[in-house]
Amino acid sequence: MEASASVTISLHATVSPSEDPDKVLAAARNILGDCVYEVEQRDGSLMLRSNEVSCLQKIHDQFRDRHVRAAANRLLLRMRDGRRITILLNRQAATAGVAALCTSATESPLGPLVLQIETDRPEAVIDWLTAY
Repeated sequence: MEASASVTISLHATVSPSEDPDKVLAAARNILGDCVYEVEQRDGSLMLRSNEVSCLQKIHDQFRDRHVRAAANRLLLRMRDGRRITILLNRQAATAGVAALCTSATESPLGPLVLQIETDRPEAVIDWLTAY
């Protein structure tokens, strides 16, 4: 991805009383991979934030390796709202290190991980995420 593309990335997850917050945090970290981000934990939720495009590299690689680029592209274009792209990710799959997209929040029994990307160039980010 071009270094000139400015992004703000936030990954949000609710934490139910029956869940271990550390396991939810581990699932979120599995999605963002090895990049620099801030972690904010509160009762019932956690948030990871970054301004580094490198936090999206693992998702880009998984879309390519799992041959879901075209479907991901259609879904991301549909989930775009102005400068913001919202991606719903299955929480159980994230625990296993897989970035599995959800079309609605009900597809992830414990609630999805919600990844929001704010950028001045949303089409370029979507094109990069879903490129070979």
